[in-house]
This record gives sequence, C-alpha cells and structure tokens, in this order.
Amino acid sequence: MMAEAIIELKAVERHYVQAERKLTILNGADFSLKRGEMVALVAPSGTGKSTLLHTAGLLERPDGGEVILAGKACGKLSDEERTAVRRNDVGFVYQFHHLLPEFSALENIMMPQLIKGLSRKEAAERAAQLLDYMKIGQRAQHRPSELSGGEQQRVAIARAVANAPLVLLADEPTGNLDPATASYVFEALEALVRQSGLAALIATHNHELAGRMDRRVTLSEGKVVTL
Repeated sequence: MMAEAIIELKAVERHYVQAERKLTILNGADFSLKRGEMVALVAPSGTGKSTLLHTAGLLERPDGGEVILAGKACGKLSDEERTAVRRNDVGFVYQFHHLLPEFSALENIMMPQLIKGLSRKEAAERAAQLLDYMKIGQRAQHRPSELSGGEQQRVAIARAVANAPLVLLADEPTGNLDPATASYVFEALEALVRQSGLAALIATHNHELAGRMDRRVTLSEGKVVTL
C-alpha cells in the first residue's frame, strides 16, 4: 500500500503582472510529497523554484488550482487560517539562516514554540534536544555571530522543525556553505527527516546532494517534471 501524500499541489497556477505584462510562473503544476520523503527541486534561477516553495508553504496564494495539506484544501483559507497552518504544519529553511542576532541559539529555537503557546520550560527542553540532535548542543548559549556558517544553518533547521511540522520546505539551505560543511549539514537534515517522518522539498543547485535524495524534480514551462 502506497504512503499517503502529506502535501499535494493540484493544477496550481501562479501569475505576476510586470510592466503590464502577465508572467506565468506556475502553469498547472502538480506535485505531491509523502511522509518521510526527501525530494530535490533542481532548476535554474528564474524558473519559479521560490514561487513553488512559497505557494506550497502557503506564503503565496495560488491563482488557480489547489494546495492540499494533510487532506485539507488550503487555497481559500483566510489569511489568519493560513498563518495558523503555517505555524503548526510547515517549516521553512532559507539559504541565509535569518537567525535573530540578539538571541542565543537555544532562544532562537524556542521562539516559534513560545509563539505557538508552549511554556518556556517546554520550549527550552525541546530546543536543547534539537541542538543535541544536530550535534551542536554545546553551542546552545552562543549568539549567531559566535557560530560558524554550518552551525548557524543547523540552528536554522532546528528552529524550522521546533513545532514538529508535517512539511519542511528548504530553499538552497547549503548554498552559502563550502562543500564539506554543506555535506555535513545535509546529513544532519536527512537524519532529522528520516527520524521524524517529515516530508521535505529541498531546492538546491548541488547535484551531489540532490542525488542523495529519494527523487529529483525540476520546473519546465510552469510544470513540475520528474528528472
């Protein structure tokens, strides 16, 4: 029996208007992710990778079609409802870590949990566990400026999964790292996905890392195509 898709994009359309011209970025895009699956999104810049990630993660509304997360159609939800779904069910990791500079690694990971309503004690315990899992527990009290690039990105990954989301969306998460550090960060991310059963879509230009994922897709004429 095939695993059920945790997220599905069905005939998704996404258009922008630029200088009175209509630009079609996604044109009937279909895509699905199963629990515990890692999929590499490999496509040249400007083809719509970020748009696909933002639409899947409910940061942008589709102009047509539907985004279904855990069996729930999300395209017509109110902004407040979409925010609640993102907070609970979707984790984002970007090329730049976007950590809050005035807070420690531990506090950065606690932040989304506190926003969700967990107590400081619960949030701190979960954050410490994640730092240990990412093998940087000893750096818990360090601020981002005191961490290496690889350490900062591992904190960013831990923060993205702090609320135990169903889906992790990553946009070039190792793009700013040297090859050895990128491989180490990817190994930590992969272990986390396999252990937790997350569904992960990871945009990357790194073909070596893409080859280590379950499958690879690209974007062609606004559609998601398997490589």
